[in-house]
Amino acid sequence: MTRVVLDISRLISRVRHSSPSGVDRVEMAYARGLMDSHGAELGFAAVHPSGIYGRISYETATAYLDELDRRWADTTAQRGQRSLPSVLPWMRRLLPKRAGVGSADVLVQVSPHHLIGTAKVRKILAGEKARFVCMVHDLIPIEYPEYARPGGAELHEARMATIAELAHAVIVNSEATGQSFKGWIERRNKPVPPIHPALLGTHPIAEAAPHRFADGKPYFVCLGTIEPRKNHLLLLHIWRDMAATLAADQVPRLIVIGRRGWENEQVLDLLDRSPSLKGHVEEVNRCGDRELAAMLRGANALLMPSFAEGFGMPVAEALSVGTPVIASDIAAHREVGLDVPEYLNPLDGPAWRQAVLNYAGDNPSRQTQLDRLKGWVTPDWSGHMSIAERVIDAAAR
Repeated sequence: MTRVVLDISRLISRVRHSSPSGVDRVEMAYARGLMDSHGAELGFAAVHPSGIYGRISYETATAYLDELDRRWADTTAQRGQRSLPSVLPWMRRLLPKRAGVGSADVLVQVSPHHLIGTAKVRKILAGEKARFVCMVHDLIPIEYPEYARPGGAELHEARMATIAELAHAVIVNSEATGQSFKGWIERRNKPVPPIHPALLGTHPIAEAAPHRFADGKPYFVCLGTIEPRKNHLLLLHIWRDMAATLAADQVPRLIVIGRRGWENEQVLDLLDRSPSLKGHVEEVNRCGDRELAAMLRGANALLMPSFAEGFGMPVAEALSVGTPVIASDIAAHREVGLDVPEYLNPLDGPAWRQAVLNYAGDNPSRQTQLDRLKGWVTPDWSGHMSIAERVIDAAAR
């Protein structure tokens, strides 16, 4: 059997956090998936927050993964960062050891953690005498630097350069991401490593009764971090227009679920200060798994007007519980949703407004999508990991 070591640097760096990001969930899914197939033969490694690289024992790593699972599932926990003193015992326990380094065939890394340092990764691989399999989630900071934090494009360029130079195989979360990565390398006249698309598994949505508001009004959900590329501004302007032109009882609700991101002054001003949105738009910054499940299951549709995505996880989550989706017509959404969602240009405000009203009322559009949904199959982690295992085994040869 191929000797596999999984880098869990990202999860260790998140030791103070009580809720996971999307990348955290992917690294956890790989840990669980590779544990299922390799058992105690699976090795764990990390670059510790102290900067030390080395191995972490199977017992310590699995105990930490179990701790994270408990923390993520605890809906009563404080969702902010834990205090540094409270996590110091784990920081000490997770300090990597040199013992075992050099006994791997393949080092697997599915997060961008420490990839900005090509020399550091090269040194790690030389010490391990192992081949490198890495995941690319998207190239959005490079392709759309206006949607990234300042300096984000340069950092992501450094990550992609490390992967292009050192990876023996690359797993991507969609064909769209694979095409972006391949094109980026080719434009630099560099050799392209083998690229393998594998749709991410859909995180199971908790069982919950569909949410219903006391007044019975239909509602829509927009799910994701409030950041410019998610195009919340389009939806808020649509709702403000509906509030100005329709009777109050004819305006459906919009539930915006997600933490506030960066450079969102216009969106935040509308959410905080627009009197016409009051009573029609609700913002939910922290949402437990059961609350999210109820909201998704009860919504007339999920709205995803994003300008760019590497993988449309909310699209898959909504469809997995039978909720229709109205999404921007971009490659990542179509790859996940296939022919089920209603796809619209993310700049076509009138079309989005009409679609919202259609799905809120008696128009047959919603039922037509529900009929299409019957043939859609939820992407799962079993299918993803089957592809990943084949890639890892091939890289070892």
